[in-house]
Amino acid sequence: MSDQSDTPGGGMFSRLKAGLAKTRELLFMNVGAIAGGIGPVDGVVLDQLEEALILADVGAELSQEYVGALRAAWRRGELPDTDALRARLRRMVADTLAPRMIPLKVVPPYPFVILVVGVNGVGKTTTIGKVASGLRAEGRTVLLAAADTFRAAAIEQLAVWASLAGADIVRHKEGADSSAVAFDAVRAAKARGTHVVLVDTAGRLHTKSHLMEEVRKVVRVIGKEIPGAPHEVLLVLDATSGRNAIAQAKTFEEFTGVTGLALTKLDGTAKGGVVLSVTREIAAPIRYIGVGEKAGDLRSFDARDFAEALF
Repeated sequence: MSDQSDTPGGGMFSRLKAGLAKTRELLFMNVGAIAGGIGPVDGVVLDQLEEALILADVGAELSQEYVGALRAAWRRGELPDTDALRARLRRMVADTLAPRMIPLKVVPPYPFVILVVGVNGVGKTTTIGKVASGLRAEGRTVLLAAADTFRAAAIEQLAVWASLAGADIVRHKEGADSSAVAFDAVRAAKARGTHVVLVDTAGRLHTKSHLMEEVRKVVRVIGKEIPGAPHEVLLVLDATSGRNAIAQAKTFEEFTGVTGLALTKLDGTAKGGVVLSVTREIAAPIRYIGVGEKAGDLRSFDARDFAEALF
């Protein structure tokens, strides 16, 4: 996880800006006056901007709200050129996202248990590895639970991340009961005095209720061993899936509860506006965003930096 202290122009901010390049290009490509540099603002520019925001998966309702407010400001003479327009939009986006900028806090009593959930292919195992690396860099002791027992590659992948991060791992054979893995991991962490347990889970199709019930069982087993756990249910969403991510999030909210979000693969999509639309429909804060493959490319979410990088 990257340090929140980096500022616009710094190394980590540059990586965030590079990661959002596709979304930024989509926005500006569809607004001729902005793409061409500083120019006057008019009704055509604002119409183009609204369309571009919708294409970037900001969502129709929020896009209309933004452009309605910008249109009112333009009529008052407050937006003389596209630079002023971008600056105003940047502030609006930061204001929208600021209430969801709540970093994950690992607090005693230990172990602090983080259950990581999501559908197939969103990057759960990789996200766990990156979070573990960040926690180890903070001096925390970490144990990984390889409860994705349906995919042998997931167990091996998690073992590699455990080695890289300097974390312990509890693993069973492929096909084992995932709740048994979670139980053994939590019990081991209690015995060892470990600070954090990160529990990997198999990818669940949010449309398959019987698969979702298995995750619910993992939650129950963890809670029996440590009352109040899991302390965090971190839902990993693939930003390239656009607004489908919202449907996934709503289903996981129903079955497991969701206390935090990690949005991955923002560097691979022009639909980075999903970060905004998610906040409209999902109550959980955004803990992390991912803009690359390296451990440092998973960063704690910062609303101002995101807005600056996007516009």
